[in-house]
Amino acid sequence: MHGEASGGAVLSVLEEGILTVRLNRPEKKNALNLAMYGALAEELQRGDRDDGVRVIMLVGNPDCFTSGNDLADFLTAPPNGGDSPVFRFLNAISTARKPIVAAVSGLAVGVGVTMLLHCELVFAAAGATFQMPFVNLGLCPEAGSTLLLPRMMGHQRAAELLLLGEPFGAERAREVGIVNQICPDGELLATARARALQLAAQPAAAVRLAKALLKRDYAAPLQETIAEEGRLFMERLKSPEAAEALRAFMERRKPDFSRFS
Repeated sequence: MHGEASGGAVLSVLEEGILTVRLNRPEKKNALNLAMYGALAEELQRGDRDDGVRVIMLVGNPDCFTSGNDLADFLTAPPNGGDSPVFRFLNAISTARKPIVAAVSGLAVGVGVTMLLHCELVFAAAGATFQMPFVNLGLCPEAGSTLLLPRMMGHQRAAELLLLGEPFGAERAREVGIVNQICPDGELLATARARALQLAAQPAAAVRLAKALLKRDYAAPLQETIAEEGRLFMERLKSPEAAEALRAFMERRKPDFSRFS
């Protein structure tokens, strides 16, 4: 299986049981637009259906995994319901039956971090930088992160990352459980692929069953959380705070929230 979608911004190739899905929009730091979300959803769903796929692997470019949402695209055509490409992607990655491996180098911002919470194995280059600036932009967290992050690292550390929205490095990401292993920058893809091959060699049905059992106690609450976060996220996109934050971002200035209560 070789695939190309959204003008080449999402590429896929199937080799040795591993469906590698690559974000490839380097001129925009792999910012995700609606077409890319739709393509990612299709690739994840196709990989989950195809018996030849044992593992799905998500990768970006050497200097950027993804800088998060394409804000201009989001403002022009905000998500408007469960059938929006954004929510189809979140549904696909959160309900995938097959294991997902991610290799992260450069920037991972916003959904570039929260999508990792749905992966089984996450490898990061030593120089990778992570950030979840939802609140900074007047928005709310998404992708089930308000459920998954406290489970993973405790309330206080999750609150620190989400409420302050500050960048953090690969060591911090490993410490709090987002990342399994840190690799030298030049060895990231080789390391991630080697582990993906090891996973692909395992009994496929047993792997799927183990993954389902690992997620059993929070699978239903996760879908409820994703839906509620999505509803509130769409509301926040229309808020004065978000308008000021996004306008300031576009104008490359610091936002002024002093007039908002």
